[in-house]
Amino acid sequence: MGTLLGMTDHPRNARHGSSQVPSTVWTGRATNRFQWLLAAVGAAFLALGIELAVDSAWGGGFAPLLMSVIGCVAAGLLILFGTLAFVHVAVKVDGDALEVRCGHAGLPRRRILLTHVVGAEFAPTVTPRQWGGWGYRWRPEQGTAVVVRRGEALVLRLGDGMTFTVTVDDAEAAVRFIRDRLHLTATGKTPAP
Repeated sequence: MGTLLGMTDHPRNARHGSSQVPSTVWTGRATNRFQWLLAAVGAAFLALGIELAVDSAWGGGFAPLLMSVIGCVAAGLLILFGTLAFVHVAVKVDGDALEVRCGHAGLPRRRILLTHVVGAEFAPTVTPRQWGGWGYRWRPEQGTAVVVRRGEALVLRLGDGMTFTVTVDDAEAAVRFIRDRLHLTATGKTPAP
């Protein structure tokens, strides 16, 4: 669920119906627990490769053994790190930019300045199928996306005509927050600290 940070007491804000000014930072996350199952498959391949290397009672010769070990270890590492990078995504929007960080290491990472954003939209259902799978995706006719699960997403329309899509919980709140920031920038006002 998205979180608004930096709220302070202020006279009643008619637009938001509260006694607080709009926050200066919005954060949100999305998680895909299924990725842990895929990571376990990667770990199994890695373990098989190590087992083959340690227990070298292979009757087919050295070259096939070496190829099997390298293949299992490589497949295991690719699956393991490729899936762990997209177990979850963290999104942060402040007064200047939107930042997306994937996985526990925060990589891959993308930062988009709000001055490059011309609009923000809510997408109620984004699926990995629409983007060709999970992860950091690029499609020439659509733009780029970070898809960690099926569900709601934030879609930014960028000044170059492309889009940037990220699946995140409470994407509607993120859209409202970004639109408020874009409106403040368009009117020449600066967001309240």
